[in-house]
Amino acid sequence: MITLKAPSEIALMQRAGHILADVMGWLPTIVKPGVSTLEIDTEVEALIRLRGATPAFKGYQGYPATVCVSINAEVVHGIPSPARRLREGDIVSVDVGCIVRGYYADCATTLAVGEVPPAVRTLLDVTRESLERAIAACRVGRRLSDVSHAVQAHVEGHGLGVVRGFVGHGIGRALHEAPEVPNFGEPGRGPRLYPGMVLAIEPMVTMGAPEVEVQEDGWTAVTRDGSLSAHFEHTVAITAQGPAVLTRHDTRPSPR
Repeated sequence: MITLKAPSEIALMQRAGHILADVMGWLPTIVKPGVSTLEIDTEVEALIRLRGATPAFKGYQGYPATVCVSINAEVVHGIPSPARRLREGDIVSVDVGCIVRGYYADCATTLAVGEVPPAVRTLLDVTRESLERAIAACRVGRRLSDVSHAVQAHVEGHGLGVVRGFVGHGIGRALHEAPEVPNFGEPGRGPRLYPGMVLAIEPMVTMGAPEVEVQEDGWTAVTRDGSLSAHFEHTVAITAQGPAVLTRHDTRPSPR
């Protein structure tokens, strides 16, 4: 069942989202060659707790860390490790959530570590753009699959692959709520969008085929063909005035 949130609930999610916006703004200062993925996790957890929030991922279904740090062909859910260090030319996605007074926000970005080839920069740009197009489709009265189709059309229009094995989700008093938000599908289908719906929209895009597989640790998902992958995510509230991105500091609804 899709749960609509009251303005007071969305305000708490916005508080959580602004903490994540601070994390995202700070990440480029630490995502450098030689830094371990565990160092990233430690610093992010300290920032979240300093702001009075609780990490959303740590302990969730047994996950051992505050952030998911996924490098290169890793799509999502990479577990931080002191032995895994970033190298020049890597791309690294950082996925993180936090909780404020029982309400969740969820956010992700993918960063280049130093210089990367133009094709890799295109992967990052197109994935980020596909998220923006999906957010723009979050209008009252439209269908959920309009959001999904916005991602697929943009990504596949650039010759890249849309991961189908993982999807976005509703979010609120739980990290994962109804509805699921795929990054593919025909437009004009699924539930209508109503004020109070809050979605975590998260395109996962590959430079090759879309198939993924989970490694032996039970968490880390990688592209089956070894191609690079990017991941961006925002928590978005549907309002009568337009979509409000709760994981940005400027959360004013987008103009129609």
